[in-house]
Amino acid sequence: MMDVQQTTINAVRILSAEAIQKAKSGHPGLPMGSAPIGYTLFQNFLKFNPRDPGWDDRDRFILSAGHGSMLDYSLLYLYGYDLKKEDLMNFRQLGSKTPGHPEYGHTAGVETTTGPLGQGIANGVGMALAEAHLAAKYNKPGFPVVDHYTYVLCGDGCLEEGISYEACSFAGTHALGKLILIYDDNDITIEGDTDVTFKENVGARFAAQNWQVLHVDLVTDPDNVEAVSDAIEKAKARADKPSIIICHTKIGYGSPLEGSEKCHGAPLGEENLQKTKEKLGWPCEEAFDCPKEVFEHCQIAAGAGAEKEMQWKKMFAEYEYAYPELAEEYKAAMAGKKPELETMEELFAFDKPMATRQTSAIVLNKLAAVMPQLMGGSADLAPSNLSDMKDTDEIKYGTFAPDSYEGRNIHFGIREHAMAAIANGMQLHGGIQAYCATFFVFSDYCKPAMRLAALMNIPVTYIMTHDSIGVGEDGPTHEPVEQLISLRSIPGMKVYRPADGKETAAAWISALNGTRPTALVLTRQNLPQYEASGLAALKGGYVLEDCEGTPDVLLIGSGSEVELCVKAKAALAERNINARVVSMPCIEEFENQTETYKESVLPAAVKARVCVEAGSPYSWYKYAGTDGEIVGMTTFGASAPAAQLFEKFGFTAENVIEKALSSIAKAGK
Repeated sequence: MMDVQQTTINAVRILSAEAIQKAKSGHPGLPMGSAPIGYTLFQNFLKFNPRDPGWDDRDRFILSAGHGSMLDYSLLYLYGYDLKKEDLMNFRQLGSKTPGHPEYGHTAGVETTTGPLGQGIANGVGMALAEAHLAAKYNKPGFPVVDHYTYVLCGDGCLEEGISYEACSFAGTHALGKLILIYDDNDITIEGDTDVTFKENVGARFAAQNWQVLHVDLVTDPDNVEAVSDAIEKAKARADKPSIIICHTKIGYGSPLEGSEKCHGAPLGEENLQKTKEKLGWPCEEAFDCPKEVFEHCQIAAGAGAEKEMQWKKMFAEYEYAYPELAEEYKAAMAGKKPELETMEELFAFDKPMATRQTSAIVLNKLAAVMPQLMGGSADLAPSNLSDMKDTDEIKYGTFAPDSYEGRNIHFGIREHAMAAIANGMQLHGGIQAYCATFFVFSDYCKPAMRLAALMNIPVTYIMTHDSIGVGEDGPTHEPVEQLISLRSIPGMKVYRPADGKETAAAWISALNGTRPTALVLTRQNLPQYEASGLAALKGGYVLEDCEGTPDVLLIGSGSEVELCVKAKAALAERNINARVVSMPCIEEFENQTETYKESVLPAAVKARVCVEAGSPYSWYKYAGTDGEIVGMTTFGASAPAAQLFEKFGFTAENVIEKALSSIAKAGK
């Protein structure tokens, strides 16, 4: 008689190895070693319904070691998600549902895009944070509307990455007891045994970070489902701290290459694959075939999950009756509904010069009052980047902490990389509109997570203040130069650098109403307010100040440098030179406009142009054209008062005028 449990575990191994062999690339080692872990989770613990993979109260499973993606795909296939045998056969092929690393929004059941190691751990922290917050906010006695776990499977590489330390330190500090990290400890990376790189006591490290530490030996008994189950039960029983289950495994178990780095990132080879099937007693001759008993066995768990969802829906119906207002708010948050932000005139009320970090703070707090799902914080810089939501007599936002999970302000600590990835996890969870904040120069620390947010098309907002050499005395280490072009180069990322308060409000509206991540790049120094600014900034670029007739020159700027363009325009008018000032707060949005609109703002016939921005010039060559001039930064900054730095590096109205005259002369030849 077939041992269906053992055969199901082996099905994960064989399907993974077969798909990788057919693709002639991939990572069989992790799926083969971790198969009993994945099986135990899906069969005995994970709360899921493959027919409704987006069910609010499902458990979340993240494969942080995303290179082992065939583990995920094999499990999703066996347990009834929208994957067919043909999808496994097309692993890593163009247009398939089974790309080389798991991709959110591409494959049903994949909760986040993973592959860059450690990111999945931090995403999991964000999801656990979201669960804790929403539970504190919406659960009532007898109505556990939000009550699920976040499981993350990681490997040695994930824990070697610095982001894992940042994220796990945060999780332990905040006592996120519904976060369970399962560590596939096989002691192998691409270059061989981890003894050459990673000899620390991982258990001691996590214990020091306020985690419960559990161990499972899957080397002596590789398919000990009972031991894995016992560890998960203990993890779930510990509510006051997150848990790590260190599973000591054999990479590539069952194959002739088990225990070797040779099975980490390459197919087993046809001969070794056949030997693996023989050793495991695999009953099917045809590739990708699987006994029907395995599917029937897996269907039991899937059916139990569907039943749990039905029970949850029944409970929620009663919750709606008992707490109608709370239920409506919950449903709106989970659906991502927002008020009509463009009609909120109070977002655009500014009457004196202010730094855009200040105008952002004003807008943020007005938005927070009408968007209960808005939640975020800073990497220990809230007093400088003004990213906290201030309590009022009517609303208490509070601080997210172990004794106040309902709080909406998050202290991320000095952990920029983890902060951005945690915010991604919060957004992915649902029910939260996530933002995070730091100085713009430290976007370099955030960038890997920001890039993944863009790849996943999730609307996280990144508040980035102290945006230029205007930082001043802190010097070149803190003065961003190349960061604007760096973020603008990320496909799908919107980068807003507003010139005043109304443009800042428009930038926030664009960020919250969009489906892509947005960086709000904001000044430290005060800027004037402009009459003609406002919702036009939603188009990314627009005519802020015009002249009569056809312009002799176009003055194009973003952020603080728009002021220089306005001053230069006035001075050029005294010389009978007509200039048009174009504010370009968001190049990405401008490029999304029609050709007719773009031509109306930047007429091709006007060759004389000056582009002004206190950052790298590389964003502006397209707009400057052959006869245009660019005032930008081609070196690092320096340590001095901001006004002196702007003068030293040519960010003056006089220099803009000089460049305008030069461009007009070139265009007139």
